[in-house]
Amino acid sequence: MKNLIIPKKLNPGDTVAFISVSGGRAGDEDMLPRYLTGKRRFEKAFGVKVVETPNALKGSSFLYEHPEKRAEDLTWALKNETVQGIICNQGGDDSYRVLPFIDIQVIHDHPKVFMGFSDIATWMAVFAYAGVRAYYGPTVLTPIAQPGKLDEYTENAIRRTLFSNEIIGEIKPSEKYTPIDWNKTYEVKHGFRKIRYERYPKTEDPDAPEEKINWTDNTGYKVLQGSGRVTGHLVPVCGGPLRQIMGTKYFPSAEIWEDSVIAMEHCNVYESKVAGLHELRAFAAAGAFDKAKAIVTGPLDCDSEETLLQVINKEAGRRDMLIMENVDFIHRTPMTVLPVGAKTEVDCDKPAIRILEAGVS
Repeated sequence: MKNLIIPKKLNPGDTVAFISVSGGRAGDEDMLPRYLTGKRRFEKAFGVKVVETPNALKGSSFLYEHPEKRAEDLTWALKNETVQGIICNQGGDDSYRVLPFIDIQVIHDHPKVFMGFSDIATWMAVFAYAGVRAYYGPTVLTPIAQPGKLDEYTENAIRRTLFSNEIIGEIKPSEKYTPIDWNKTYEVKHGFRKIRYERYPKTEDPDAPEEKINWTDNTGYKVLQGSGRVTGHLVPVCGGPLRQIMGTKYFPSAEIWEDSVIAMEHCNVYESKVAGLHELRAFAAAGAFDKAKAIVTGPLDCDSEETLLQVINKEAGRRDMLIMENVDFIHRTPMTVLPVGAKTEVDCDKPAIRILEAGVS
């Protein structure tokens, strides 16, 4: 993989732009209180000033109808000399529609921290094509604006990846996790009564520590296949979005897949084992698994494990590939931050994951 330009680290006092480059739910009336909580929470936690890109809060319908406005917002944030970093409000499902309106040279000439996950995997590929590192990690609506307060694991991951130029080191598994929660209210028992509270009240306090969150104890990393250690550059993948750009110049080239550690969100798409199999086969046909060093993924059910091993071993012929699951970069809380292209070690004997360089310069 070619050397990527590494953006400068963020610092307290910096200005960070929140952008809706994929879905536009942050600006919808029912979601705006959650967005505002996420904004206040990020400012409080990291000591930065948050601004919205010009179209970020115009809502789902407007941004769906105007993908060119999403591209204009990205250009605005990159060229704006007062903005030091960009964080996506959410993922979505149609970033591919924005690509005809972007200028790759602008991304290359104005390298800045850019972070998001899910459909933002498309933008990880676009930034890599432009020669700039991006960051697969938390978005504003989730998990930054998750119910209750920002969890310590996610906050620490953001801090040591984006706000420090020291080597990131070991990415330990979270001690507990919880599903993404979009409910607007929660209940607390007071004696025999249950009182319902608004999760995102109109208040300057972005945290609600009294709120009860249903956390599940985490079981740590699981080695699905392999032993020993390998080192490669990190390539985050969310299958659905990247399938939408297969055949375009932005889809990762053979050079990017070679010697990579693929951080791949894999599941049986739409609860269909066949659909999950077909997704993996699409990446196999594109050469993603031919010369990769390892795959790390989230928790897999039995069907997903079976389809992954079927494609990797029987169809791609890679019985030598290391595969580790239950890594915290998927659609749940908490979430770590993965710097694209970073030198990464996967150790199946411990098991452990280590990022062997700083996330930012």
